[in-house]
Amino acid sequence: MAAASLRKGNARLPPEVNRALFVRNLPFNISSEEMYDIFGKYGAIRQIRLGNAKDTRGTAYVVYEDIYDAKNAVDHLSGFNVANRYLIVLYSQLNKMSKKTDIKKKEDEITRLQEKYGIGSKTPSANDA
Repeated sequence: MAAASLRKGNARLPPEVNRALFVRNLPFNISSEEMYDIFGKYGAIRQIRLGNAKDTRGTAYVVYEDIYDAKNAVDHLSGFNVANRYLIVLYSQLNKMSKKTDIKKKEDEITRLQEKYGIGSKTPSANDA
């Protein structure tokens, strides 16, 4: 297999490659068993989480036991047709998502402090007079 040759060659993987995959554009009625059938062909799966809330339907997280299996799945399943829908398979980037929320929290905190102490763009400066 290609994954075995990658391991033997001791190839370095890009930094974004990890065991957790984020899958978009899934049919809303896909079952966990069907997900295991599709993604299990590329290696041992640790966990599959299907989105079931209104804003997460059609998405899933698939976590593989081995990083090379995850890379193989991304290589083969990106653009794969399931029930007339083309899958979008990406490496999960949780740290980027948490950075975005951290920035938003910091911006809110700055705005709150500016309002509390009366500084910011709302107060006229000495040059305006």
